[in-house]
Amino acid sequence: MTAILGLDIGGSKTMALRAEDGVVVAQARAGSANVASVGVLEAGRQLDLVLERVQGHGARIVCAGAAGADTPEGRARLRDLLAERLPDAMIHVVHDTELLLAAAGLDEGVALISGTGSVAWGRRGDQTARAGGWGYLLGDQGSGYWVAREAVCRALARVDRGRPEDRLGRALAAECGLRSTEQLLDHFYNHTDRRYWARRANIVFDLAATGDPSCRAIVDEAVAQLTELVETVTGRLSFDGPVIAAGGLVVNQPLLHRELRDSLAERGIRDLRVLDTDPVSGALRLAQQLADRGAPA
Repeated sequence: MTAILGLDIGGSKTMALRAEDGVVVAQARAGSANVASVGVLEAGRQLDLVLERVQGHGARIVCAGAAGADTPEGRARLRDLLAERLPDAMIHVVHDTELLLAAAGLDEGVALISGTGSVAWGRRGDQTARAGGWGYLLGDQGSGYWVAREAVCRALARVDRGRPEDRLGRALAAECGLRSTEQLLDHFYNHTDRRYWARRANIVFDLAATGDPSCRAIVDEAVAQLTELVETVTGRLSFDGPVIAAGGLVVNQPLLHRELRDSLAERGIRDLRVLDTDPVSGALRLAQQLADRGAPA
């Protein structure tokens, strides 16, 4: 009996599935074990928690998908953390976008994530391509964090111009427990957790749905940025999908999903699907493929 383990390590949480003889026997969740987001010590602590909860220490083959694992150095850091805890396991580390296609049961296509961050990745035959995923300092356009940051910037710009608070500024301040828009500046720098702000992106979409012009402009720009990520990948691979979308923002904001679908269709990309299963199942599928091939990680 060979136990295999799939891990999905995102910016907000870590999910794990353990299977034996092709049957899922345990699943667990912990906080983020993303090294780039939480650091090595916290990532190790969360890995310890999720492995204990899923009884994963007996696993012989492990596939872990993680945001930030798109460079050899990033993959090596995570592989080392896992190897310390699973010294007898074959460990394979991939970028978390690779899990989406596998979870959708596809070997080819484009994966688009719009959650706390944003990135697109695609595979066609032996070719792969990626766009975005540069992190919040350099990119993550069209992500939950980006949407909230843009909202704060627009609210503060009104203050600079001496204009009265608008609905967006009032709603953001209230959501953060503040008395006025002006207080958003200090609050933003005192609360640096990207997840904190990503959770407040819903304010923008709620107001955009009522026709608020500031929020409509942010949504339109988010759609344009995500469309560009997909177009970059499909252009490099010379095909048109399908596109599998996942991440808290695109999954939970119907307005974003509808407008992204329309935007892509205008560019000839007509097969947009929202992933209807947990991406961690893709990690388990990739681990099973390794087991079936008996290939080294």
